[in-house]
Amino acid sequence: MEYQNPQPKPGVHRGTEPVPASVPGPGRTVISETAVAKVAGIAARAVPGVYSLGSGPSRALGAIRDAVGSTDHAAGVRAEVGETQVAVDISLVASYGTPLHSLANQVRAAVYRAVEELVGLQVIEVNVEVTDVYVPPPVKPAPGQTEREALL
Repeated sequence: MEYQNPQPKPGVHRGTEPVPASVPGPGRTVISETAVAKVAGIAARAVPGVYSLGSGPSRALGAIRDAVGSTDHAAGVRAEVGETQVAVDISLVASYGTPLHSLANQVRAAVYRAVEELVGLQVIEVNVEVTDVYVPPPVKPAPGQTEREALL
């Protein structure tokens, strides 16, 4: 007697319910702290009002890196990864005029969402440290332009 598999092949749908692909055999998945820090860093940078991540000398180094086209997505981010949980510390520089508590809450929410969705670990805490506020330099008038015209 020939055996017929009652389960459809992975990716084949029966009715409207998708069938998940089969899970491969036993093994272990390790997600590094660097990988989690990069995911968190990218999520934090996407929040409006975040000027940069990190502080002090690392900001100057970051500006040089950006000028040559290299970006360290994990700069200013530290992650502690356990078996099923992760904690993230972020230091950032805010743009002047951005309410800092609101910014920290938005960064926290973005990091929680990104890490839980993309990494698949439970986020137990996201600590946000606002280390500085970026104030843009004054606008210099172009030749033949008054200072007031440059500001408008």
